[in-house]
Parts: sequence; structure tokens; C-alpha cells
Amino acid sequence: MMERGIVDRFEKEIVVIEIGGKTRDFPKAVLPRNVKIGDSVILENGEIRIDAIETSKRKKEIESLMDELFE
Repeated sequence: MMERGIVDRFEKEIVVIEIGGKTRDFPKAVLPRNVKIGDSVILENGEIRIDAIETSKRKKEIESLMDELFE
């Protein structure tokens, strides 16, 4: 089963990921080293990987909203 989530925060050796409106904790060691807060991730078959395309889309949407806010 595949799930999608967003990295919410880091708490020492734990990564908190929001999945479907709820947060779940994962050991930092199971995520790619370069994962950052706000990254979109795919959880599938016990593995977590960064969804670079979705992360890029989210970043552009946020930048656009920020631009509108500060015009």
C-alpha cells in the first residue's frame, strides 16, 4: 500500500510526517539523508522516499502565495 505524506518536523532522532491529516513518527534513519521539513514523501513497502516532483510543486505554490501576500 502506498501512502503520501509531508515532513512536518524533526524531534531528535524522530521524523514526524503528516499523512492524511494525522501525524506519525518514524525513525530518522529510515528516511533519505537529504530529507527536509516540507518535503513530500512516498511511503511504500516499508520504504520512504522523497517525491521530488510533488515537493517542487508545493514549493512553487507556497512561493506564489507568499508573493501574493506581500504584493
